[in-house]
Amino acid sequence: MTTPQPGQHMAAEIAAQPSIFASLYSSRAAIAEVAAVIRERAPRFVLFAARGSSDHAAIYAKYLTEILLELPAGLVSASTTTLYGAEPDLRDVLLVTVSQSGGSPDLLEVTASYRRRGALTVAVTNTPSSPLNAAAELSVDVSAGVEHAVAATKTYSATLLALYLLIDAVRGGNGEAAASLGDLAQVTLDASAPTVDEAVRRYRFVDRVLTTGRGYSYATALEASLKLAETSYLAARAYSGADLLHGPVAAVDGETAVLAITSLGKGGDSLRDALDVVHQRGADVVAVGSASEKVGATLSISIPETAEEVAPVLEILPVQRLAYGLALARGGDPDSPRGLNKVTRTL
Repeated sequence: MTTPQPGQHMAAEIAAQPSIFASLYSSRAAIAEVAAVIRERAPRFVLFAARGSSDHAAIYAKYLTEILLELPAGLVSASTTTLYGAEPDLRDVLLVTVSQSGGSPDLLEVTASYRRRGALTVAVTNTPSSPLNAAAELSVDVSAGVEHAVAATKTYSATLLALYLLIDAVRGGNGEAAASLGDLAQVTLDASAPTVDEAVRRYRFVDRVLTTGRGYSYATALEASLKLAETSYLAARAYSGADLLHGPVAAVDGETAVLAITSLGKGGDSLRDALDVVHQRGADVVAVGSASEKVGATLSISIPETAEEVAPVLEILPVQRLAYGLALARGGDPDSPRGLNKVTRTL
């Protein structure tokens, strides 16, 4: 029997993402059918329920909802239902529950409870046969295939794309901004490899990392922080670029590694001042994104330019490679982080 190599599953699943994006885009008609029901029901408020990496995907979808649909959106505090038994009036509310496995008991309880109280419920999962899909009125399959590595890679990015296609279809779009993401993902992985390797060498011995982004890219900063923490056991914290200067910057010095997510658009433009400050304070800044070469950074990992609202689908790819490379360089196995399981059962 061949002995599994550390990180072999994570490496394969990172590499599979371009074909997954292309396939998911090709099957967008099924997502559009769900969007048509949502549009007909005309919700006045959108809530997202999620945990872990899926929570970061939900934050991305919250930005999409507020900007593209111009509807108020928020994140569910599951414990208000599961622990405190709150029963708010949920008429005219859309609940989107995001879960790769569809197996978390608290998300299942929230979805069932919200549906009983009048919300239109949609499950976005990578497991069509999951209990969550059965509990929700509608469902979207992210179609990423079985994910063997504990740290989510292809399921996270495919969830981002599925959420974009859903929300874009609700506003009457045809997903045009996502049409080339499969090809661009391959370009991103290939072209960024040398600079990602350099970033691994720079960050191999750091103890703490600060990640930051604004707008749509804030979700990428959050996911980057989680990936670095769970695969390389780094003390990683994520901040919105808007919050970074409101206190956290005081902890930034020459011993701080900063991973900045900055793509072309309003979010990336607004991040420049904060990055200038941390760069001046001596922090080692690695910038990732289509605007990475336009900011003060020690190292720039560039990705192809896209519409700003779909940039997070590409931004996360070199970050995943960075987490993978750092885990191996620090003697770990990113396929099996200590103390973690694929499905976390929160009550």
